[in-house]
Amino acid sequence: MTQAPVAFELLPAAGGSKIAVATLNRPQALNSLTLEMCQLLREQLLRWRSDDGIALLVLRGAGEKAFCAGGDLQGLYRSMQAHAGEGAWGNPYLRDFFATEYRLDYLLHTYGKPVLAWGGGIVMGGGVGLFMGASHRVLTETSRFAMPEVAIGLFPDVGGSWMLGRLPKHIGRFLAMTGASIAAADTLRLGLADHLIPGQKETAILADIQACAWTGNAAGDHALLSRLLRAHESQPGTQGPLQAHADLIRRTAGAGSFLEICENITALREHEDPWLQKAALGLAHGSPGTARLAHTLQERARLLSLADVFRMEYVAALQCGVHGDFQEGIRALLVDKDKSPRWNPATLEQADEAWVEKFFVQPWPKNMAHPLADLES
Repeated sequence: MTQAPVAFELLPAAGGSKIAVATLNRPQALNSLTLEMCQLLREQLLRWRSDDGIALLVLRGAGEKAFCAGGDLQGLYRSMQAHAGEGAWGNPYLRDFFATEYRLDYLLHTYGKPVLAWGGGIVMGGGVGLFMGASHRVLTETSRFAMPEVAIGLFPDVGGSWMLGRLPKHIGRFLAMTGASIAAADTLRLGLADHLIPGQKETAILADIQACAWTGNAAGDHALLSRLLRAHESQPGTQGPLQAHADLIRRTAGAGSFLEICENITALREHEDPWLQKAALGLAHGSPGTARLAHTLQERARLLSLADVFRMEYVAALQCGVHGDFQEGIRALLVDKDKSPRWNPATLEQADEAWVEKFFVQPWPKNMAHPLADLES
């Protein structure tokens, strides 16, 4: 019998309440999200939210390697091949995938009940979308956090334009344009996670959660879960490279035009810190179009609500299915694995302000409302 891609269970807690647990269950694929998984999660989370007997939700990934490494790139690639030439609105899988994923992420952001996301291992791309929506975000000593879409020709979506654009010192711009990966210490200090807890304590924490008498009062239960997690947390210890170089990153990514920022990042290839060198190579080898699109999205997201950012990103994601480098990036990285993508545009200079405008053109019929129009503003 085929295992379900998401496992759901209810655990008893003291006082008669229940703890809902959702486990992403594709460890062989680093728990990357398929359309089916997004649908299953959203439907179950809606049922659990309306059940007064359920006190809180725990969201985790199966296996030891990843909470969630992103979206189902193979499935998206096949859909782009199958619907080539049919326009940005002509790919039903792409339409449904991004609409369902973004609705799921927004549901987590607005869930009301406490949501504990256990972010052990890889937390990247679509996994960041789930993790960021949780009210209580836990990292472990193995966590690696990134929005690496520049390597595949997409952009930091799932609300990434909203999240990264609100980070201090232009750090979000730097992370988006380089795809740089950070560990728990830097992620915590940026406010992108709440607790660092040794991975071996996961079972003990679930036992403590079951032993608590949850009240059903949202504010009280949120506070109770915070106290419980603080009792188990560790200190991050030495600062990570992002914090160590925060002022340099601010100067690198904060001044001048898009091309000047790219030039500043490229110069870091000569820096003595290997982390900065790798970040510079991420931009150099990545999609020039993604770098421009990510930069533009963060600029336009600054004064938007989260719901409006999801709506803007939805348009851009559909356009990525027919313009830019999304299909080519997946081919080079995961299908043919030649790691030699033929980016179009091929240079950062060609990815100019006029070129990027196509990613903000709504592709559906003019008499049709935005497919995410009903997200709360």
